[in-house]
Amino acid sequence: MKNPYEYNGSRVYHRGDIKPDDTSLCRDRDKALSHMQENLSRIDELQRRLYAEKKEGVIFLFQAMDAAGKDGTIQGVLQCLSPHGVYEAAFKSPSSTELAHDFLWRIEQKVPAKGEIAIFNRSQYEDVLIGKVKKLYESQAHADRIDNDHVIEHRCQDIVNFETYLYHNSVRTVKFFLNVSKKEQAKRFLARIEEPEKNWKFNGGDYEERKYWDAYQDAFADAINATATRTAPWYVIPADHKWYMRYVVSEIILSVLEDMNPQYPVVTGERLAEFDGYKQDLLKDLGLDETEEKPKKKKAKKK
Repeated sequence: MKNPYEYNGSRVYHRGDIKPDDTSLCRDRDKALSHMQENLSRIDELQRRLYAEKKEGVIFLFQAMDAAGKDGTIQGVLQCLSPHGVYEAAFKSPSSTELAHDFLWRIEQKVPAKGEIAIFNRSQYEDVLIGKVKKLYESQAHADRIDNDHVIEHRCQDIVNFETYLYHNSVRTVKFFLNVSKKEQAKRFLARIEEPEKNWKFNGGDYEERKYWDAYQDAFADAINATATRTAPWYVIPADHKWYMRYVVSEIILSVLEDMNPQYPVVTGERLAEFDGYKQDLLKDLGLDETEEKPKKKKAKKK
């Protein structure tokens, strides 16, 4: 069944298409949590196979407005994974070194190897989201031939080409937009102010970004429509209910890994023959023989 939150270029995403408080795939919170736990067990097994097989890599990319729940979703859904072959890359404001290179330079360095999973907490899309809303490209050094009126359009084209290139080189890109409502964001900001244990999360700069809410929503819609492809789809996930958001993300990640269908490498007959030799030596070291494979008992001395 086609996922109702998927955008792969076959339809246009409009603001309001996906309600932030939607729970249509599972309206029962306890059932959703139970299903998610089942998904996590399966995801863990598939990740182990992926790491062993080393044929494909995958990027799970998260974008959202502040307080939508990126960190909690990444932790809640992907904490089950083995640290081998899994890592998170958080892309904050670019450094002077990063700004001195092309905008994909810092992204390219975090692309996973075959067998690995990379979790992008923000990504190359910052350059067509905040970069567009704040017109940051106007203050960035570039050649005189660069036309500011088409910078975002060209960056979107470059992103599509980059993600297609990765797909052709056995690295998939799966993109999540955690779609929180402005009202729910206000509630979460208020909780950060009122609850001492959450005070550290509140950032005045995040609050200031609320002034650009509509501009950001338009920028997300434009970016999704410009870069959603069959090989690098977007998923617009309702984010007002954290339990539902995490459940849906786990369903999608599981679906992606099942489609990749990684398998443990098959051991050749020649290699199995080598194993037999190792086995005989190890059995001897343990005081076992091949037939019994139990510790040999010492005969009691006759009195």
